[in-house]
Amino acid sequence: MQYMLSRSLNYPRVIALSLGLVLVSGCEYMSVKGKRTADMNQSHVHIGHVMTGWKDTPEKWGLLPTAIAEAKVAAKHAGFAASKPADLAWMKTHIGHVLHAVDPSVEPKGPGLGYGVIKGAGGAAKHVGFAAKSEGASKNVKTHAVHVETSAKNLVTWGKLIVRLGKKVKAAKTADQAAPTVKKIKQLATRLIAGEDVNGDGNITWQASEGGLKEAEKHMGFMTKGEYLTF
Repeated sequence: MQYMLSRSLNYPRVIALSLGLVLVSGCEYMSVKGKRTADMNQSHVHIGHVMTGWKDTPEKWGLLPTAIAEAKVAAKHAGFAASKPADLAWMKTHIGHVLHAVDPSVEPKGPGLGYGVIKGAGGAAKHVGFAAKSEGASKNVKTHAVHVETSAKNLVTWGKLIVRLGKKVKAAKTADQAAPTVKKIKQLATRLIAGEDVNGDGNITWQASEGGLKEAEKHMGFMTKGEYLTF
């Protein structure tokens, strides 16, 4: 699946993500067999907010692609931070970048989009819930909305934990104090995208505490395919 975006904010025109997504800036509406958003039922309008465009995201991207882009930045800089556990200044700098990508209200400057994983994922959860509750929502939408909403809410929970741990790193006086927390942040930042096999069954699903952005994206794909939506 591709998300089409017209311009970028200090990013390449095409951004390849590890989830197999390609972001190219700018869709303001999606089509369903040639129909404009205004002609769709309300469940499809909210699906569009999740997938292709929302009014307050950078460049009006969809909420889910925005969360994914921010999570990529967070994971990258968490890895940088953990790569030098003896260098306190280095760790604090890159954890600051993680915080910016997760919640820019906590760290207003950094290499992210300025929207945040928490806000993007929370918005996706809210709008996919609206889609399920809309008049005319199909069984397909209602079923997969539960899966997407659950995974997206996991992101909010993990994001808030990253913020709490990040503040702890920023307050650390020595590298020895900071390094174990940085390691935890790296693990959490990886979990934002991949999720985690909490029950040890060898699979990561959309369930609470397991599903990450990969699961949210997968189930949005199932939903949109079932609704014959094209982007």
